[in-house]
Amino acid sequence: MTSNPEAAVAVLGATTVVGAVAVAALARSRAVLSRRYAALSRQNDEQNQALAALQAREKAQLEELRHLVNSRLPAAALHLISDHHPVPGALLNDGSDYAAQIQAVHDLFVETLVSERGRIDSAARAALRGACTAIQAQSFRLQTLIDELQRDCRDPEVLKEYFRIDQLNEQVLRLVQKAAIVSGSWPGLVRPDTHLPDVVAGATSRLHGFERIQVHTKLPSGGVGIVGRAAEPVAVACAELMANALESSRGDLAVEVTLLQTDNGSVCIQIDDAGKGMTREAVARGARLVSGENAANLLITELGDPPALGFAAIGQLVADHGFHVSVDQVSPYGGVRAVLAIPKHLLTTIDETAEPPSAMAAMPVPAPRTPVPPVAAVPAEPAEGLRDVSAPSPRDASALPQRRRRSGSSRSRSLTRAARPVDPEEAGTAWGDFEQAVAAGRDDTDSENKDKS
Repeated sequence: MTSNPEAAVAVLGATTVVGAVAVAALARSRAVLSRRYAALSRQNDEQNQALAALQAREKAQLEELRHLVNSRLPAAALHLISDHHPVPGALLNDGSDYAAQIQAVHDLFVETLVSERGRIDSAARAALRGACTAIQAQSFRLQTLIDELQRDCRDPEVLKEYFRIDQLNEQVLRLVQKAAIVSGSWPGLVRPDTHLPDVVAGATSRLHGFERIQVHTKLPSGGVGIVGRAAEPVAVACAELMANALESSRGDLAVEVTLLQTDNGSVCIQIDDAGKGMTREAVARGARLVSGENAANLLITELGDPPALGFAAIGQLVADHGFHVSVDQVSPYGGVRAVLAIPKHLLTTIDETAEPPSAMAAMPVPAPRTPVPPVAAVPAEPAEGLRDVSAPSPRDASALPQRRRRSGSSRSRSLTRAARPVDPEEAGTAWGDFEQAVAAGRDDTDSENKDKS
C-alpha cells in the first residue's frame, strides 16, 4: 500500500475547514443562545418587576379601600355633624381610574347621607310640630281656666297658689313654643303694637328664677314700642337669652337687663350675667346659631340628645323677622353679654296715656311658615356646651311680673305692674275667635295632608 501524501493533505485540509466551520457555527450558536438567554433573563426580570408592581398596587388599592371604609366614610359622617371632625384624604392620588372610583364612592356616600338625614329631620320636625300644636292648645285652655279661677277667687292664699300654677303653665308654654319654632311653626301669639318694657316684662314672667332679673330702663321719654308682628318674636328671643343667663349663673347672682336706644335709632336689650362665660368653641357655635344665617338648613338631629333648642329658636326668629342677636361679648361681671338689637323698622311710638288693648283682643293671624294650625308656641331646651338653658324646675313663685302701660302721670321705670281687669264677655268672645281660628287651621292642614297623600 503506497502512501498518497497529497490525498492526506487534502483530507486533512478539508477536515480542518469543516472543523473551523463547525467551530464558527458553534460559536455563533452559543452567541445566539447567550443573547436569547440574556433577553429571557431581562424579560423574566421585567415580568418579576411588573408582578411586584402589580402586587404592590393591589396592596395599595386594598389599603385605600380599607382606609375608605374604616376612616374616610365615618369621618365624613361626623363632619356633617360638626366641622371639628376632619375628613382624611385619599391614600392614592395618582389620578388613576381606581382613585377616581374611590372618590366617587365617597361622594355618593356623603350625598346619600345628607339626603337621608334631611328626610329623617323633616319627619322629626313634622312629628314635633304636631305634638307642640296639641300641647299648646291644651295649655292655652288651661291658661283660660286659670284666669277664670283667679278672677273668681276671694281667698288670698288660694289666689297665691293660682298665681304659682299660672307661672308654671307659662314655663311649659315657653318650652313648647321654643320647640314649635325650631320645628317650623310660628311663635303663635299675635300681639298689637306693644310697649317695649311690657314685652320684656312678659318675657321675664315666663322664666323660673325671674326674681333674679333686674331691669334698668335708659330709654328716652316717650312710648317706645315694637310693632305687633315682631312683639312676640322679640319676647321669645328675650326670654331665651334671659333664661340662658339665669341658668349659667349661680342662684344668688342677679341678671342685669338694660333697655337703651342707640344713636342710629335702634333699640337694644342688653343682658349681662355673672356666670363662668363660654368657651371659644361654644361662643362660635352660639353666634352661628343666633345669627339665623343657616336657619333654613339647621337639623334638629344636630342639636343634641335631648335637643337644645334655645339658640336655634332665636336664630329662626332672627331670620324670619329681621332683628339681630349677639352672644359673643363678655359682661362686666366676667360672664356673657347678650344683646338683642331691634332695628327702626320694627319700632313704633305708643301713646303712654292711652288705655292698653286687651291681651285677649282678636288679631289677624299671619300665615305660618309651614302648614301648621295657627296655635301659639313656646321655647324648648338649649344645646349642650352652648350655655343654652334646659327646662326650669318648678319652684315657689312670689310676686310674678305684671304687665301694663305706664300712665301719663307716672314715669316709673319699674317693670313690675298690675294687670288691668279683664272683661269676661270680651275674653269669651276673643277665646271663641281663637278656637275658630285653630279649627280652621286644622281643617286646612288636614286638607293639605289629604292632597299630598
